[in-house]
Amino acid sequence: MTKFPFEVPFPIIQENPDPFVSVVFSCLESEFLVLPRGAGFVDYPVFEQGYEALKQGTGGFINFSVDCVLPIAFSVPISIVVLRTLLGFSPPEWAYVASRRTSTEISQGFIRSLDRKVRMNPLSPIKRNGISGFRLKALIETACNLLIEGAPAVESDKIHRLDKADTATGLKGMQALAKIGVPYAMLLYERFLGRPFAGHRDSVSELVGDFLESAIEDVLTKAGISYRKTKRAEQIPGFDQAPDFIIPSEFNPQVIIEAKITEDDGTARDKVTRIQHLGELSKNDQSPNNPKFEVIACIGGRGFGVRREDMKKMLLATRGKVFTFKTLDQLIECSRLKEFRAR
Repeated sequence: MTKFPFEVPFPIIQENPDPFVSVVFSCLESEFLVLPRGAGFVDYPVFEQGYEALKQGTGGFINFSVDCVLPIAFSVPISIVVLRTLLGFSPPEWAYVASRRTSTEISQGFIRSLDRKVRMNPLSPIKRNGISGFRLKALIETACNLLIEGAPAVESDKIHRLDKADTATGLKGMQALAKIGVPYAMLLYERFLGRPFAGHRDSVSELVGDFLESAIEDVLTKAGISYRKTKRAEQIPGFDQAPDFIIPSEFNPQVIIEAKITEDDGTARDKVTRIQHLGELSKNDQSPNNPKFEVIACIGGRGFGVRREDMKKMLLATRGKVFTFKTLDQLIECSRLKEFRAR
């Protein structure tokens, strides 16, 4: 059986990387069928309460005025998420359109904070005073107007975002579907366009990555190894983009660890490029066989198992130091990390 790339001298990998690509592929695991719920996950019964509040409060989507919808948004906040779902917008998209249509400044930070607040406390009433209430009114006003207007005509090679089964014809479509239910084929078609769990997958993407980073931290901590875990978008001298882990510190980087889980091959390719760049930074012109620091890649997810050429690049950039969940138990003994072991 072929050894793992971190178990053999680098020249062997350079000579023939293909067998080692296959070995890494064989131990990559994908967890795309199971997602972390995360804080703020909205269960269907809670979502349904927001839907029913909107439906009942507007007389079955007949009286869809700002004066009617705004009090519902304040008293049953989850209705705000339902309203955004009716639009089919992401929070930033809703804020952008509302800012343009009402001349009210609604920042990305505000809309993201509002969305999280609602998801964390979906049934706790929101205070009506202050600038937040003013911005929320602008959001509701925009939503009401867009849903009343429905989808306008566009060129034949384009499609409008409101051209959906429930909103294409304005309130008439919403009223009809509220009465008779949604045809199953149309439900499946719009699910096809929107990808199941897409919004939730995006919202918990960092939690998925945190799972791998936490596992790395456990390995380092148990061995008593000093390390610096960087924060998102943190600036570290000598690096144009902060690595995930620096051992023993950013003042004396000897080992760099990059960690990533992805189910998307495009994201995986971006990470490979990042690791290649770190490999270039580590080169020691005076001693080619002794890099300034060792680059380690800890990866997971099916995204890394798509392109063999990308995996070859990663193996060469890290000099074979590519680990997965299945091989994290060998992370220290098969890298320079053993030099910093205190336990």
